[in-house]
Amino acid sequence: MPHAPRLSDLVLGRATMPEGSFLKHLPAPTWKAMIQDWDQRIRSYSRDDRLPLGPDDRHVFIIVQGCVRQERFPHGAFPGSPTITRFRGIGEVVGEAKLIERTSAVSTTCLAKTYVIPWRVSYMHRLQRQHPDVQLALLRSIEDRSRRDERIYGTFVLPPFQRVSMLLAHLAETAGVPDPTVSRRTVISGLTQRDLAAALQLGVSTVENAVSSLRRHGALEAGYRKFIVHDLDALHDSAISTQP
Repeated sequence: MPHAPRLSDLVLGRATMPEGSFLKHLPAPTWKAMIQDWDQRIRSYSRDDRLPLGPDDRHVFIIVQGCVRQERFPHGAFPGSPTITRFRGIGEVVGEAKLIERTSAVSTTCLAKTYVIPWRVSYMHRLQRQHPDVQLALLRSIEDRSRRDERIYGTFVLPPFQRVSMLLAHLAETAGVPDPTVSRRTVISGLTQRDLAAALQLGVSTVENAVSSLRRHGALEAGYRKFIVHDLDALHDSAISTQP
C-alpha cells in the first residue's frame, strides 16, 4: 500500500505513486524535466478549501498529498439538483478538462490538508507536444480512472456492504496516511459517511449500517470526519463478500 509521500521525495522522484495515477504512468526522467521547468511553489489548501477550477481559472493541478471531492451537476446546478461525486487522490490530475475546453469547471473541495502542484494550461499543452509520453501518461491515467470509477462507483447491482468496503479500500490506498504510532493502521481524513453516501448514491443510513458492520469485524473505526483502517486485507475481503 503506498504511503503519502514526503514532498521532497516526490519532487526528487523517489515516491511510489498509486497504481493507475498520472504520476505512476509518467516516466521518471520526464517528471524530473517537468520539475526543472517548474518555477512555482507547491500550494497547500486547508480542509474545505476549494481548488481554483472555475471557468476563469487557467491551471490544472497534480495532487501530491491529500484528497479532494469533486462534484458535477449533469442537469445543471440548482437547489436539489442531482450530483455526481468522485474522490481524487495522490498522483492524479484534476481539472484536466481545461486542456480541451478552458472554460470548463468542476467543484473541487479538499477533504483534508491537501498539497498540489499547479500547471498552467498553456504549459501543459506545450509539454504534451514536446514530450508525447506526458500525453500518453495522461490518457492512460484517465482510462484507468474511468475503469476504476465504473468498478467502484457504478456497480449498483452489488450489495451496499460490498460497495462501501470497496470505496473505503480504494481511498485507503490512494489517500490514506499511515498512522506513525501504530503499524498497519491507515487514516483517511476529512471524509464523512454522508460523503460516501453521495458518491455511491446510497442512503446515509445504509452507509452507516455498512460501516457498523465493518467496525464489528475490526476492519476499521469511524471518527469525526475520518476513518481509521485497522486491517486493509479485511476491507478488501469485505469488498468481495456478499455477507456483511
